Amino acid sequence: MRGNYNLLFYLRKQKVYKGGPIAIYMRITVSGKRAEMSTGRTIDTDRWNSRAGRAIGTKEDARTLNAYLDSLQNKVSAAHQALMNADGPITAESLQNQFLGKTKKSRYLMELFAEHNKKVEALIGNGFESNTLKGYKTSERHLKGFLKSEYEKSDIEISQLDHAFVTGFEFYLKTQCKCSGVSAAKYIKHLKKVTNHCLAHRWLDANPFISYKSTARAKERVFLTQDELEKMTAKKIDIDRIAQVRDVFVFCCYTGLSYADVQKLQKHEVAKGMDGDLWIFTDRKKTGTASRIPLLPAAVAILERYADHPVCVNKDLLLPVLSNQKMNSYLKEIADICGIAKPLTFHIARHTFATTVTLSNGVPIESVSKMLGHTNIKTTQHYAKILDVKVSQDMAMLKQKYVIA
Repeated sequence: MRGNYNLLFYLRKQKVYKGGPIAIYMRITVSGKRAEMSTGRTIDTDRWNSRAGRAIGTKEDARTLNAYLDSLQNKVSAAHQALMNADGPITAESLQNQFLGKTKKSRYLMELFAEHNKKVEALIGNGFESNTLKGYKTSERHLKGFLKSEYEKSDIEISQLDHAFVTGFEFYLKTQCKCSGVSAAKYIKHLKKVTNHCLAHRWLDANPFISYKSTARAKERVFLTQDELEKMTAKKIDIDRIAQVRDVFVFCCYTGLSYADVQKLQKHEVAKGMDGDLWIFTDRKKTGTASRIPLLPAAVAILERYADHPVCVNKDLLLPVLSNQKMNSYLKEIADICGIAKPLTFHIARHTFATTVTLSNGVPIESVSKMLGHTNIKTTQHYAKILDVKVSQDMAMLKQKYVIA
């Protein structure tokens, strides 16, 4: 049976023992681990049967003591059965706590996940965005499906979370939910966040992620080459809505702004910098970190083009930005019009700034990181793919040093 235990009543002399009755102790052993406590009773050594763990004789005091020890044994048995019924972990410590009535409050994974999502929802606009909540709710739905499929339960105690649970959930995401490795890693990350919350509150004794390592690899980032960017910029587009989307996209290719940041960009956020040229001084909506970006001539020209646009005038915005869904939809048309065989999305503009516009032209990655508003340069490395042409240029400079005279 799972979680078998041994119970022993024994005599334990105190360090200052000088004779007389000795305290009777109770020892619970599970899988080699012990938990001990006093029974609150004493007896003379010559009246104790150590093999039976009971008092010797039929006198009233011996019968009363043995009945008391029997009652303790029955209570330990009842405590063990209670742990079995609750499907909780059975250890010497948990059995002792159950016996003493010191059981921890049961906490369940889905309850904690739902509580976490409610807090995120309450903080939308103040540290979280609606898309973030959407991702957490998807994780919650996948976890419910996993529990139903693998455990035939609607919830599970957090004490049952272990390495097998984490790897099992990952396998479920990839097989049953058909998630990609990157998507599965995102949902696992959400589970880990709730798990870390439990560890921080000491609700979990062991970290189920201690031996887990994700094997997901990020996809290659798509970006526009210099030729593609110039082709898109120079293309004459007669449809206003398409031309407007193209201009906003190109502006972000030259500034590195994300959709959320360019959408909220206001006129007062553009001012002269320390060099006397125009800069963007804004805070990233996603992280709240400062982003300082010197404006290139191509970006300034686009701002001037929309200075009198009704949307910009009425809302004090720098550019008329449509919804993200419409922007991405129109970008597909723009790619066809410009002959660009890439699945364009708005975020590709940020990748293009990091690679084609800055790094490939010799801008140090530290400067790129600051303009992108990153707090960690590793994040910039994630965006900034070093192009083969840049490697070629760097090696060409190196070859010059080794030219044979």
